[in-house]
Amino acid sequence: MDNNENQHIKEKYQGGDWQHAGGKLIELGAGSLSDTELLSILISTGIKGKSAEKIAEELLAKFGSYKGLSNQPLKKFLKIKGLGDVKIIRIAAALEIAKRCVDIVIKELKEDKELRMEVFGEE
Repeated sequence: MDNNENQHIKEKYQGGDWQHAGGKLIELGAGSLSDTELLSILISTGIKGKSAEKIAEELLAKFGSYKGLSNQPLKKFLKIKGLGDVKIIRIAAALEIAKRCVDIVIKELKEDKELRMEVFGEE
């Protein structure tokens, strides 16, 4: 995305009147979002009477955290009203991306003595 496109998107969502957590992410950055808001972006849409954010809240309440989500068989997610195959696949893919990032960091820490010293202050 070039700077002009980025600026257009920021202008569109400025002012804090977010209809969706994606607007908040664009304006304030991903770090400003709660776990529920981030998960609701992956869920994207809700169902009648239940927003994507409510579905995300229910998932996190049921499984406790992202780690709790990642340790579940995908069929358990089907018990949550408002989640279907596509939404579950999106969540599973995002959790796998996160796992792979963590695996890379762990590998780098194991292999790089200087990095361990910098991060942990120990060898």
